Amino acid sequence: MKVFARLAVALALGMSFAVPGFTQSHDHGSHHQAQASGPMSEGTVQKVDKAARKVTLKHGDLKNLGMGPMTMAFQILDQTQLDRLKVGDKVSFVAKLVSGKLTVTMIEVVN
Repeated sequence: MKVFARLAVALALGMSFAVPGFTQSHDHGSHHQAQASGPMSEGTVQKVDKAARKVTLKHGDLKNLGMGPMTMAFQILDQTQLDRLKVGDKVSFVAKLVSGKLTVTMIEVVN
């Protein structure tokens, strides 16, 4: 049993070094920039829910998330980005899994 416990600890410790996304930064600006950057996806705004801080997008492939085209709601990190959106806007956006929730970390109107 002790061997199993040691193996589990060693594996967990090793995995913590293998996943660069878990590193911490003390510079808040670079942390926000790191969250916003990523592969851009294209979509159309279907619904804006300011109270819930969500936007529903009909989107193409989300290659970084391994998702095909569909319509779905995303959390929005920055409320000011949500305030600029309206139904029918064509957008480019970055979607990531943040704290277990599908989240738009950056969005721009392109029409």
